[in-house]
Amino acid sequence: MKKTKVFTNGLLKENPVLVLVLGTCPTLAMSVSIINAIAMGLAATAVLICSNIVISLLRKVIPDTVRIPCYIVVIAGFVTLVQMLMEAYLPDLYEMLGVYLALIVVNCIILGRAEMFANKHGVLESALDGLGMGFGFTLALLAMATVREVLGNASFAGMKIGFLENYKIPILTAPPGGFLVFGCMIALVAHITKGRAPFKKSFDCEGCPSASFCRKDCAGCAEKTETEAK
Repeated sequence: MKKTKVFTNGLLKENPVLVLVLGTCPTLAMSVSIINAIAMGLAATAVLICSNIVISLLRKVIPDTVRIPCYIVVIAGFVTLVQMLMEAYLPDLYEMLGVYLALIVVNCIILGRAEMFANKHGVLESALDGLGMGFGFTLALLAMATVREVLGNASFAGMKIGFLENYKIPILTAPPGGFLVFGCMIALVAHITKGRAPFKKSFDCEGCPSASFCRKDCAGCAEKTETEAK
């Protein structure tokens, strides 16, 4: 896989928020303010890059049966490091992000890339994937935060926009407004990419990370076996 493609996939074609629809909770919570959005995006990007690198280095050492707990331990270590640095040097920002900073540990984007990419590729590719996905996450947050803060609060990065003060739409800063902007952003990206999702339309056991310990009598495998027999 080309290095540039690994990086650029996360920006639009496989954007973790607007295409893969991962990390929805921090996206909706942190996209009220541009400053919050940038801070959360950069923190998640740092954890993504570091965890992808470490997991790629250890991919041949970690047993398949305990790989998910191992990934979580690695991710939690980097999240703790980011928390400590932010609390020491950026205390105001640390307070603004609150519990959502700690919840990066269970962010589906980070765990998903560890499982689907870093576990199967080299260090450089994994680092580029983390960087691309992190930037894609940050861009999605920034785009949503810009719309919600400018139109909903008549401000930009905390600076008031006087001529919009009488025309602001307060609902955009509330949870329903977050879902509305989120849906519109997803629709816009789907229109730009012409609705081409980066997934196969059919799934089988080949390439499945759980294939090694999957129950062969499950409904999906049984149906496939019957079809092949016919």
